[in-house]
Amino acid sequence: MMQIEIEPVWRFRKESSPQTAVVMLGVLNQIRETGKLTSAAEHAHLSYRHVWNLVEQWSEFFGVPLVETHRGKGTTLTPFGEKLVWAGQRMQARLGPQLENLAQELATEIKPFLHQRPSVIRVHASHGFAVSRLRELLDKEPGIGVDLRYVSNQNSLLSLAQGACDLSGVHVPRGELRAQSIKACREWLDPREDRVISFVTREMGLMVKKGNPLGIGSLRELVATKARFVNRDHDSGTRLLFDQLLGLDGIDAATINGAQQIEFTHAAVAAYVASGMADAAFGVEAAAKQFGLDFVRLLTEDYFFVCRRAFLDTEPMQRILDIMKGRAFHNAVMQLPGYVAQSPGTVSTVKEFLDIVDTGAVTDTAAPAGKRKRPKPG
Repeated sequence: MMQIEIEPVWRFRKESSPQTAVVMLGVLNQIRETGKLTSAAEHAHLSYRHVWNLVEQWSEFFGVPLVETHRGKGTTLTPFGEKLVWAGQRMQARLGPQLENLAQELATEIKPFLHQRPSVIRVHASHGFAVSRLRELLDKEPGIGVDLRYVSNQNSLLSLAQGACDLSGVHVPRGELRAQSIKACREWLDPREDRVISFVTREMGLMVKKGNPLGIGSLRELVATKARFVNRDHDSGTRLLFDQLLGLDGIDAATINGAQQIEFTHAAVAAYVASGMADAAFGVEAAAKQFGLDFVRLLTEDYFFVCRRAFLDTEPMQRILDIMKGRAFHNAVMQLPGYVAQSPGTVSTVKEFLDIVDTGAVTDTAAPAGKRKRPKPG
């Protein structure tokens, strides 16, 4: 299937002037990570001289230097250059999944006009790092196309029930909130026709600045310290889970400083904290580590897929199960902090899945969110 990538362009303009500057944030990011202009040039597939000229042109345009060179110590970004990079990372974290959805819609629209028409599996799933890894492996499979749309928990199950997708991705917490979350899923699960496929577990908790300077170890301490918080959007499963955790601790969301400030992905809230615009956020450990943040674990979630029994027997779906069970996927998940491949590709009936939940066979060993001991800084 045709693969389409949509990337934003950062074009700066000056008032009353035709002059513009197209800043390649990837170049600045490489300088930030490696301290070398040569690495930035190689990454951009440009010559060293060309990259240096670009940086000089950008600095001249803004009237502020973007980099500083240090004899024998390489190159670093100035505070202004750092600000541009952080803005770019927040933008990518916020818009990345939406741009992927738009690219997938375009690929689906042009597919009928192309001669090559592979089997396309329609996947509607809550956004997650392990889902992205699975998608990358599926893209390498010849003869299989993946139409992946990122949607909320409930919307993914609704899509499956309405025949709008073949595979629905859902995540539910372990512990006290599990039964409540499963109850919300029951409405859309058909015990006769649906099958549940194990996938991964992931750690959920508070993302805080490196060293945890405010000493936040629980939701109650989040309130007590008056930490600046950035929340997830109202339609996300992670936002619903966070609100449920607040309910367990008897915390009014209005008492959280900045609870109305929202971002749309795990990576976006992590980038928001890392850039200094907030002190804490709630999300997956992998996002916290991606942006160099500390992580305070609150609970574990199970991420699974649901599909129709008839689709389970198709050749494309069998290939997906093989990939889930394969070494490449296990290795990919091992690289994600807080993620564990939990018998991926194992299929169970809805009844078997619900029996495990109802008997309490799946539990979470973490202490209640409000009673967890404060971790030591660092």
